[in-house]
Amino acid sequence: MLRKRLALRLTLIATIALMLIPLFAAAALGIGVLGAYGAWSILEPKWPAAAIFFGTLSFVSMSFFAVRLLSVLFVPLPSPEGVRLSQEDAPALHQLIKNMVWTLEAGRIDHVLVTPEMNAAVLQRPSSGFLGRVKTYLLIGLPLMHSITAPQLVAVLAHELAHLAAQRKGAGKHAALLRAWWLRTLDRIGDVFPVFGARVDVWLARFYGDMARLARIEEFEADAYAIKVVDTDLFSETLIEVSLKEQFLSNDYWPRVLAQSCVRAKPLVRPFRDLCLGMSAGFLRRAAVSDMPSDHGGLPQSMHPTTKERLSALRVLPKPQKASSYDFPTAADYYLSPLLLTLAWVFDRAWWRDVRPDWRLTYRKACRAHCRKARTAKHDDA
Repeated sequence: MLRKRLALRLTLIATIALMLIPLFAAAALGIGVLGAYGAWSILEPKWPAAAIFFGTLSFVSMSFFAVRLLSVLFVPLPSPEGVRLSQEDAPALHQLIKNMVWTLEAGRIDHVLVTPEMNAAVLQRPSSGFLGRVKTYLLIGLPLMHSITAPQLVAVLAHELAHLAAQRKGAGKHAALLRAWWLRTLDRIGDVFPVFGARVDVWLARFYGDMARLARIEEFEADAYAIKVVDTDLFSETLIEVSLKEQFLSNDYWPRVLAQSCVRAKPLVRPFRDLCLGMSAGFLRRAAVSDMPSDHGGLPQSMHPTTKERLSALRVLPKPQKASSYDFPTAADYYLSPLLLTLAWVFDRAWWRDVRPDWRLTYRKACRAHCRKARTAKHDDA
């Protein structure tokens, strides 16, 4: 299988590269020791002070380089962020996830988190930094759950858990962590050694391209795996719905929320609390995907295929959503109804903390511009 061969090759490259870095650090330290010994042997008979100076300089400089080189390996994965849902908080959602895990033979989900993002994802993290048992986190965005119905959430979970079942079990799980480790190391090399960072990126251009190619193949494979347990029409309907709602949020809803900064010191609405109302009032459904972007914003190859590409791979023609689908409650209402106000309050507070400086700066600029216009108009009238 192409995906397995590509994953194996990239994992071997990452493993060898990660092993070479300590070897290079040891070699640098050895060069420092040899340089110190050579300086002492050559200069000590006539210039002992110079021998001490150059010997110390050689050892200290190469030791510093070795330590800096080793430091690029110690870049831990960021911890998943979100509000953790316990079994008691959302029993129906946890039961659905358990049923899907059992059906897909996807292993185990350790924690379920709700995030403020318009997506769902499965993340795996070693429990003790670089070592320990690998824990699996399922992240589900609150905007996503407001955008789809309860049956459509099943299709979303099927795709995400298919990644675990098909690609992140056993050795595949650890291979993915090794590849991610090497990518973080490359980013760190660019920060620690800027001169070498650009050169390394040129050398590894093919590696980066293959990583993007692997990510795309994994998305297509997860789709194909998911439709073994989810109806194809429901799955394609969910892809279209998520794409259209994501466009609405990014191109309409959030710009309207942020546009208030030109006229108000504080937002009139709380974006996460009013998300469901804004979705139902402002979203205009389009029956087909003709308005969806068909490219990746000018990029030669994105790591995530477009909705059209995913539908084409499944050999499904875009169809308007069935009228019967509107009868279902949203996934947020169905699974998180008692928690929605609390979750919205948490995310609204975090959002306002992040945007408040820029919001107030925009408001002050708008006020000054308004005052200038008023003075100009008064002057013209006079």
